[in-house]
Amino acid sequence: MARSRTPKFDASEVITNEIIRIIERGVLPWRKPWTAGGSSRPLRVGGEPYQGVNNFLLTMRTVMAGHSSPFWMTLPQANALDAKVRKGEKSSVVVYYGQSRRDAGDEHDHSDGDDHSEEARIFRFQKSYRVFNACQIEGLPDSFYPDPEPVPEHPQSEPIPHMQAFFDAIDITTVFTGTEAYYLPPVDKVYMPSITRFQDPRNFYGVWAHELAHATKAPHRLNRDFGFSKFGNTSYAREEIVAELTSVFLGQTLGFTAHTLEMNAAYLHNWLHVLRSDKGAIFKHAADAQRACDYLIARSETGRAGRSAEAA
Repeated sequence: MARSRTPKFDASEVITNEIIRIIERGVLPWRKPWTAGGSSRPLRVGGEPYQGVNNFLLTMRTVMAGHSSPFWMTLPQANALDAKVRKGEKSSVVVYYGQSRRDAGDEHDHSDGDDHSEEARIFRFQKSYRVFNACQIEGLPDSFYPDPEPVPEHPQSEPIPHMQAFFDAIDITTVFTGTEAYYLPPVDKVYMPSITRFQDPRNFYGVWAHELAHATKAPHRLNRDFGFSKFGNTSYAREEIVAELTSVFLGQTLGFTAHTLEMNAAYLHNWLHVLRSDKGAIFKHAADAQRACDYLIARSETGRAGRSAEAA
Protein backbone atom coordinates (compact mmCIF):
# COMPACT_ATOMS: atom_id res chain seq x y z
CA MET A 1 0.00 0.00 0.00
CA ALA A 2 1.47 3.36 -1.06
CA ARG A 3 2.09 5.81 1.75
CA SER A 4 0.42 9.19 1.44
CA ARG A 5 2.88 12.01 1.04
CA THR A 6 2.73 15.19 3.04
CA PRO A 7 2.21 18.05 0.56
CA LYS A 8 5.33 20.16 0.10
CA PHE A 9 5.10 23.48 1.90
CA ASP A 10 4.58 26.21 -0.69
CA ALA A 11 5.53 29.55 0.87
CA SER A 12 4.30 31.55 -2.13
CA GLU A 13 0.86 29.98 -1.91
CA VAL A 14 0.60 30.31 1.88
CA ILE A 15 1.67 33.98 1.87
CA THR A 16 -0.52 34.89 -1.11
CA ASN A 17 -3.58 33.23 0.46
CA GLU A 18 -2.90 35.10 3.69
CA ILE A 19 -2.94 38.45 1.86
CA ILE A 20 -6.07 37.48 -0.10
CA ARG A 21 -7.96 36.65 3.11
CA ILE A 22 -7.03 40.04 4.59
CA ILE A 23 -8.01 42.04 1.49
CA GLU A 24 -11.30 40.11 1.17
CA ARG A 25 -12.23 41.68 4.51
CA GLY A 26 -11.96 45.08 2.81
CA VAL A 27 -8.83 46.36 4.55
CA LEU A 28 -5.28 47.28 3.57
CA PRO A 29 -3.53 47.11 6.97
CA TRP A 30 -0.21 48.41 5.63
CA ARG A 31 -1.91 51.81 5.20
CA LYS A 32 -2.41 52.24 8.92
CA PRO A 33 0.07 54.77 10.36
CA TRP A 34 2.39 53.00 12.77
CA THR A 35 5.77 52.85 14.36
CA ALA A 36 6.86 50.03 16.61
CA GLY A 37 9.42 51.07 19.16
CA GLY A 38 10.32 54.16 17.18
CA SER A 39 10.99 52.27 13.93
CA SER A 40 8.83 52.63 10.84
CA ARG A 41 10.17 49.37 9.40
CA PRO A 42 10.44 45.81 10.71
CA LEU A 43 13.98 45.00 11.84
CA ARG A 44 16.11 41.88 11.86
CA VAL A 45 17.64 40.69 15.12
CA GLY A 46 20.78 42.71 14.37
CA GLY A 47 18.85 45.91 13.67
CA GLU A 48 18.96 45.83 9.86
CA PRO A 49 15.63 46.80 8.25
CA TYR A 50 13.85 44.24 6.10
CA GLN A 51 13.52 45.02 2.39
CA GLY A 52 11.03 44.26 -0.35
CA VAL A 53 8.37 41.63 0.21
CA ASN A 54 9.51 40.77 3.75
CA ASN A 55 9.25 44.43 4.74
CA PHE A 56 5.70 44.46 3.35
CA LEU A 57 4.69 41.17 5.01
CA LEU A 58 6.07 42.00 8.44
CA THR A 59 4.66 45.54 8.30
CA MET A 60 1.24 44.03 7.66
CA ARG A 61 1.63 41.51 10.48
CA THR A 62 2.95 44.09 12.93
CA VAL A 63 -0.11 46.25 12.35
CA MET A 64 -2.60 43.39 12.52
CA ALA A 65 -1.13 41.87 15.69
CA GLY A 66 -0.51 45.23 17.36
CA HIS A 67 3.13 44.43 18.11
CA SER A 68 5.02 47.23 19.84
CA SER A 69 8.51 45.96 18.96
CA PRO A 70 9.99 46.26 15.47
CA PHE A 71 12.32 43.26 15.95
CA TRP A 72 11.77 39.83 14.39
CA MET A 73 13.92 36.73 14.75
CA THR A 74 14.02 32.99 14.20
CA LEU A 75 13.63 30.44 16.99
CA PRO A 76 17.39 29.62 17.01
CA GLN A 77 18.20 33.35 17.18
CA ALA A 78 15.91 33.73 20.19
CA ASN A 79 17.42 30.67 21.85
CA ALA A 80 20.92 32.05 21.26
CA LEU A 81 19.88 35.06 23.35
CA ASP A 82 18.68 32.74 26.15
CA ALA A 83 15.11 33.70 25.32
CA LYS A 84 12.05 31.56 24.67
CA VAL A 85 9.06 31.90 22.38
CA ARG A 86 5.88 31.87 24.46
CA LYS A 87 3.83 28.71 24.20
CA GLY A 88 1.09 28.94 21.61
CA GLU A 89 2.61 31.85 19.66
CA LYS A 90 2.37 31.55 15.86
CA SER A 91 5.34 32.20 13.62
CA SER A 92 5.32 34.37 10.49
CA VAL A 93 6.62 33.03 7.20
CA VAL A 94 9.16 35.15 5.32
CA VAL A 95 11.34 34.33 2.34
CA TYR A 96 14.85 34.79 1.08
CA TYR A 97 16.37 34.50 -2.34
CA GLY A 98 19.68 32.95 -3.20
CA GLN A 99 21.51 31.49 -6.12
CA SER A 100 23.53 28.36 -6.63
CA ARG A 101 26.15 27.62 -9.21
CA ARG A 102 26.40 24.34 -11.06
CA ASP A 103 29.12 23.57 -13.55
CA ALA A 104 27.92 22.24 -16.85
CA GLY A 105 30.60 19.57 -16.55
CA ASP A 106 28.80 18.14 -13.54
CA GLU A 107 26.12 16.78 -15.85
CA HIS A 108 28.67 14.51 -17.56
CA ASP A 109 27.09 15.19 -20.90
CA HIS A 110 29.63 15.80 -23.65
CA SER A 111 27.66 14.15 -26.45
CA ASP A 112 28.03 17.19 -28.70
CA GLY A 113 31.79 16.87 -28.58
CA ASP A 114 32.33 20.33 -27.08
CA ASP A 115 33.92 20.82 -23.69
CA HIS A 116 31.62 23.01 -21.60
CA SER A 117 33.14 22.04 -18.24
CA GLU A 118 34.32 25.61 -17.64
CA GLU A 119 30.85 27.01 -18.08
CA ALA A 120 28.60 27.54 -15.11
CA ARG A 121 24.88 27.99 -14.80
CA ILE A 122 23.30 30.14 -12.13
CA PHE A 123 20.10 28.96 -10.50
CA ARG A 124 18.00 31.36 -8.46
CA PHE A 125 15.86 29.89 -5.72
CA GLN A 126 13.41 31.01 -3.07
CA LYS A 127 13.37 29.54 0.43
CA SER A 128 11.17 30.31 3.37
CA TYR A 129 11.83 30.55 7.07
CA ARG A 130 9.80 31.46 10.13
CA VAL A 131 10.23 34.38 12.47
CA PHE A 132 8.66 35.66 15.68
CA ASN A 133 8.22 39.22 16.85
CA ALA A 134 10.06 40.18 20.05
CA CYS A 135 6.62 40.67 21.66
CA GLN A 136 6.08 36.91 21.28
CA ILE A 137 9.31 36.10 23.11
CA GLU A 138 10.24 36.05 26.80
CA GLY A 139 13.68 36.80 28.20
CA LEU A 140 15.06 39.13 25.56
CA PRO A 141 17.21 42.13 26.55
CA ASP A 142 15.31 45.41 27.01
CA SER A 143 16.94 46.77 23.85
CA PHE A 144 14.47 44.71 21.81
CA TYR A 145 11.60 46.76 23.26
CA PRO A 146 12.56 50.38 22.48
CA ASP A 147 10.31 53.18 23.64
CA PRO A 148 7.88 54.56 21.05
CA GLU A 149 8.52 57.99 19.63
CA PRO A 150 5.80 60.65 19.87
CA VAL A 151 3.73 60.98 16.71
CA PRO A 152 4.51 64.37 15.12
CA GLU A 153 1.63 66.74 14.51
CA HIS A 154 1.39 68.59 11.20
CA PRO A 155 -0.77 71.62 10.41
CA GLN A 156 -3.72 70.82 8.16
CA SER A 157 -3.32 71.34 4.40
CA GLU A 158 0.20 72.74 4.76
CA PRO A 159 3.49 71.37 3.39
CA ILE A 160 5.64 69.22 5.65
CA PRO A 161 9.14 70.66 5.08
CA HIS A 162 11.27 67.51 4.86
CA MET A 163 8.71 65.71 2.70
CA GLN A 164 8.23 68.69 0.41
CA ALA A 165 11.98 69.08 -0.03
CA PHE A 166 12.28 65.39 -0.91
CA PHE A 167 9.62 65.48 -3.64
CA ASP A 168 10.63 68.88 -5.02
CA ALA A 169 14.13 67.56 -5.73
CA ILE A 170 12.91 64.70 -7.97
CA ASP A 171 13.35 65.52 -11.65
CA ILE A 172 9.89 64.34 -12.74
CA THR A 173 7.53 67.18 -13.66
CA THR A 174 4.45 67.48 -11.45
CA VAL A 175 1.58 69.81 -12.36
CA PHE A 176 -0.77 70.84 -9.54
CA THR A 177 -4.26 71.26 -10.89
CA GLY A 178 -7.79 69.88 -10.63
CA THR A 179 -9.09 67.21 -8.31
CA GLU A 180 -7.57 64.03 -9.77
CA ALA A 181 -4.15 62.43 -9.43
CA TYR A 182 -2.57 60.56 -12.34
CA TYR A 183 0.57 60.04 -14.42
CA LEU A 184 0.22 60.81 -18.14
CA PRO A 185 2.86 58.84 -20.10
CA PRO A 186 2.61 60.71 -23.46
CA VAL A 187 3.80 63.95 -21.81
CA ASP A 188 5.72 62.24 -18.99
CA LYS A 189 4.07 64.36 -16.31
CA VAL A 190 2.36 63.73 -12.99
CA TYR A 191 -0.84 65.64 -12.26
CA MET A 192 -1.82 66.26 -8.64
CA PRO A 193 -4.46 68.24 -6.73
CA SER A 194 -3.09 71.05 -4.58
CA ILE A 195 -2.11 70.22 -1.01
CA THR A 196 -4.89 72.57 0.13
CA ARG A 197 -7.38 69.87 -0.91
CA PHE A 198 -5.95 67.47 1.68
CA GLN A 199 -6.89 67.87 5.33
CA ASP A 200 -4.00 65.58 6.32
CA PRO A 201 -0.90 66.67 4.37
CA ARG A 202 0.61 63.20 4.79
CA ASN A 203 -2.10 61.88 2.49
CA PHE A 204 -1.01 64.42 -0.12
CA TYR A 205 2.50 62.98 -0.09
CA GLY A 206 1.16 59.42 -0.10
CA VAL A 207 -0.77 60.15 -3.31
CA TRP A 208 2.19 62.00 -4.84
CA ALA A 209 4.46 59.01 -4.11
CA HIS A 210 1.91 56.71 -5.77
CA GLU A 211 1.87 58.77 -8.97
CA LEU A 212 5.65 59.23 -9.07
CA ALA A 213 5.92 55.45 -8.73
CA HIS A 214 3.91 55.14 -11.95
CA ALA A 215 6.30 57.60 -13.61
CA THR A 216 9.26 55.32 -12.84
CA LYS A 217 7.91 52.79 -15.35
CA ALA A 218 8.89 55.05 -18.27
CA PRO A 219 11.39 53.48 -20.73
CA HIS A 220 14.07 56.07 -19.87
CA ARG A 221 13.70 55.28 -16.15
CA LEU A 222 13.06 51.71 -14.96
CA ASN A 223 11.36 50.54 -18.16
CA ARG A 224 8.68 48.52 -16.36
CA ASP A 225 6.13 47.02 -18.74
CA PHE A 226 3.35 44.55 -17.95
CA GLY A 227 1.82 44.77 -21.44
CA PHE A 228 -1.13 46.72 -22.78
CA SER A 229 -2.82 48.47 -19.88
CA LYS A 230 -6.38 49.69 -19.59
CA PHE A 231 -8.52 50.30 -16.53
CA GLY A 232 -9.36 47.01 -14.83
CA ASN A 233 -7.20 44.62 -16.84
CA THR A 234 -4.35 42.54 -15.43
CA SER A 235 -1.54 44.85 -16.64
CA TYR A 236 -3.29 47.83 -15.04
CA ALA A 237 -3.80 45.90 -11.79
CA ARG A 238 -0.15 44.82 -11.61
CA GLU A 239 1.07 48.38 -12.05
CA GLU A 240 -1.32 49.58 -9.35
CA ILE A 241 0.15 47.06 -6.90
CA VAL A 242 3.67 48.28 -7.69
CA ALA A 243 2.64 51.90 -7.11
CA GLU A 244 0.90 51.04 -3.84
CA LEU A 245 3.93 49.19 -2.48
CA THR A 246 6.31 51.92 -3.63
CA SER A 247 4.26 54.42 -1.65
CA VAL A 248 4.38 52.08 1.37
CA PHE A 249 8.17 51.77 1.22
CA LEU A 250 8.82 55.44 0.52
CA GLY A 251 6.39 56.46 3.25
CA GLN A 252 8.32 54.43 5.79
CA THR A 253 11.38 56.54 5.02
CA LEU A 254 9.59 59.88 5.08
CA GLY A 255 6.75 59.43 7.58
CA PHE A 256 3.52 58.98 5.62
CA THR A 257 1.42 55.97 4.66
CA ALA A 258 0.23 54.84 1.25
CA HIS A 259 -2.88 56.67 0.10
CA THR A 260 -5.08 56.97 -2.96
CA LEU A 261 -7.92 59.36 -3.70
CA GLU A 262 -10.29 56.47 -4.30
CA MET A 263 -10.46 53.53 -1.94
CA ASN A 264 -13.24 51.36 -3.28
CA ALA A 265 -14.18 47.83 -4.27
CA ALA A 266 -12.56 48.26 -7.69
CA TYR A 267 -9.22 49.10 -6.08
CA LEU A 268 -9.36 46.02 -3.86
CA HIS A 269 -10.38 43.96 -6.89
CA ASN A 270 -7.10 44.94 -8.58
CA TRP A 271 -5.18 43.18 -5.84
CA LEU A 272 -7.45 40.15 -5.66
CA HIS A 273 -7.51 39.68 -9.43
CA VAL A 274 -3.72 39.49 -9.64
CA LEU A 275 -3.07 37.54 -6.43
CA ARG A 276 -5.66 34.87 -7.21
CA SER A 277 -4.22 34.28 -10.67
CA ASP A 278 -0.50 34.39 -9.78
CA LYS A 279 0.86 33.20 -6.45
CA GLY A 280 4.25 34.70 -7.30
CA ALA A 281 2.90 38.18 -8.03
CA ILE A 282 3.39 39.79 -4.62
CA PHE A 283 7.06 38.73 -4.61
CA LYS A 284 7.72 40.08 -8.11
CA HIS A 285 5.90 43.34 -7.57
CA ALA A 286 7.39 43.99 -4.14
CA ALA A 287 10.80 43.74 -5.83
CA ASP A 288 9.59 46.13 -8.56
CA ALA A 289 8.40 48.53 -5.85
CA GLN A 290 11.68 48.35 -3.95
CA ARG A 291 13.51 49.29 -7.17
CA ALA A 292 11.09 52.19 -7.76
CA CYS A 293 11.50 53.41 -4.17
CA ASP A 294 15.29 53.24 -4.40
CA TYR A 295 15.18 55.07 -7.75
CA LEU A 296 13.09 57.95 -6.36
CA ILE A 297 15.33 58.26 -3.30
CA ALA A 298 18.40 58.37 -5.54
CA ARG A 299 16.83 61.01 -7.83
CA SER A 300 15.91 63.17 -4.85
CA GLU A 301 19.40 62.92 -3.40
CA THR A 302 20.91 63.83 -6.79
CA GLY A 303 18.57 66.79 -7.15
CA ARG A 304 19.33 68.14 -3.70
CA ALA A 305 23.07 67.65 -4.18
CA GLY A 306 22.87 69.61 -7.43
CA ARG A 307 21.04 72.48 -5.76
CA SER A 308 23.59 72.59 -2.95
CA ALA A 309 26.40 72.77 -5.49
CA GLU A 310 24.70 75.65 -7.31
CA ALA A 311 24.21 77.53 -4.07
CA ALA A 312 27.84 77.10 -3.02
